[in-house]
Amino acid sequence: MRDPALIRMLPDGRRMHLRDGPIDLIIEANGSPQAVSAAHEAAARRFVSILDELCGELPLLRQPARKTSERPRGMIARRMFAAVEPYGQDCFITPMAAVAGSVAEEILESMTAAASLNRAYVNNGGDIALHLGDRQSYKIGMVERPDRPSLFGSLEITAADSVRGIATSGWRGRSFSLGIADAVTVLASCAAAADAAATVIANAVNLPDHPRVTRVPAWDISPDSDLGELLVTRDVGLLSRLEIDTALENGVRVATLLRERGLIHSAALCLQKCVRVLPGLTTKSECDRRDGFPRLRAPEVHARLEFAGRTKPHA
Repeated sequence: MRDPALIRMLPDGRRMHLRDGPIDLIIEANGSPQAVSAAHEAAARRFVSILDELCGELPLLRQPARKTSERPRGMIARRMFAAVEPYGQDCFITPMAAVAGSVAEEILESMTAAASLNRAYVNNGGDIALHLGDRQSYKIGMVERPDRPSLFGSLEITAADSVRGIATSGWRGRSFSLGIADAVTVLASCAAAADAAATVIANAVNLPDHPRVTRVPAWDISPDSDLGELLVTRDVGLLSRLEIDTALENGVRVATLLRERGLIHSAALCLQKCVRVLPGLTTKSECDRRDGFPRLRAPEVHARLEFAGRTKPHA
């Protein structure tokens, strides 16, 4: 028998921490005291049953997603499957690729259904679901290395934007990756979609069979992993600038295709302190250019990225 779920307010009195097995959330809501209290209570009620629900369908959720696949029954499980289904014909992917974002969305929906909030977020290990009322916004930091948190940029999302989900994936994170990206941060219409896309793009940032990349079968590390015998990245040695550029461009090509399909809004890809930004968001480095380089932006997304360190917007 596992330990009961942990539900507590953090010392700042604003954020709530919810943990049950591998699920570890930080949530915050803004609004009237009554609304915030109601939102917290709703989140706690919904949270305590989530892990059991997912475990009940775990064998199915660990199977590759295909058009002919059996559909899961639970609300979160269905959300997970819907997020990964667009990729099923192109690559190996299971609904587990969207579990963190889907759980974040479910908790956020329980909060907003229970109370009228100005804004709220649910952060599930860096996969974030957002609620923004009129004239509200969030400024969010993007990490260069999830295992050694340091910000390589900041992102502001406003109520006018259609972005409501952010996710980060990479070989240094808490989940396995087939690629070598330190971090890929994706903006999408919801957290589940961002989670699935971040996984796919991070897998594409790759240099197959490179001698300085250490890979092992996933089941050698975790026997019940949904990735089975697929090789996952465990270490990446120092790469040349040409190798870094090649790997990042591989990821950018996939990210561009996903945006053309309407699956994401934008993405930032990071590998050994080099960054590529998918056209669509205006970066500080673009604003500072004086050589006629076009300022690329998408009309449907007005978020702003500000970067520190070496950056290179992808044209």
